[in-house]
Amino acid sequence: YYNVGFIHMLFPNALILHVAREPMDTIFSAYKHEFPAGPLDYTSDFPSLAEMYHAYRDLIEHWDRELPGRVTHVRYEDLVHDLPGVAKKIIEATGLDWDESVLDFHKKKQAVNTLSTTQVRKGVYKDSLQSWKRYEKHLQPLVKLIGERKNFNLKTSLAGYQPPAPEVNEEATVQSAEPKVMTEESTIHSE
Repeated sequence: YYNVGFIHMLFPNALILHVAREPMDTIFSAYKHEFPAGPLDYTSDFPSLAEMYHAYRDLIEHWDRELPGRVTHVRYEDLVHDLPGVAKKIIEATGLDWDESVLDFHKKKQAVNTLSTTQVRKGVYKDSLQSWKRYEKHLQPLVKLIGERKNFNLKTSLAGYQPPAPEVNEEATVQSAEPKVMTEESTIHSE
């Protein structure tokens, strides 16, 4: 997202995708991983995470204001619930021909060099949606730092895309899950 303006100048016809996940799920996902020491140290500190998240949102809002319609937004939750529909619209937006193998990305043999290697090999799954809710009580200091931006009303802006009707109330499903017992915020990192 830092380079949207640069990409726009160099490749004025390029499709610029911004995939955005529900804010607290995004932040919690970064917080719960124990990254090696270095540039991601901010992920283990609530104030630093909140500062980085606000900076990200400020910059995305800047691009939407300065280059209206140039960034195509995709809600992560739409991608999870409707991979075929979203993938087809992305491929259509690029002007490329549709290939069904796009949906089988998790079966590819290419190397994946991220912390999510095992997740990539599982394909798209819904288990992580609203996962932060299990720890909501412990994450209240972070929720307060995020403030109103905890609510993200982003819509997928792919031309012609209509999200399917929701299947179930995920929030109710997550809240009924058995919560893990924790004694302090830092224990989230070990899970």
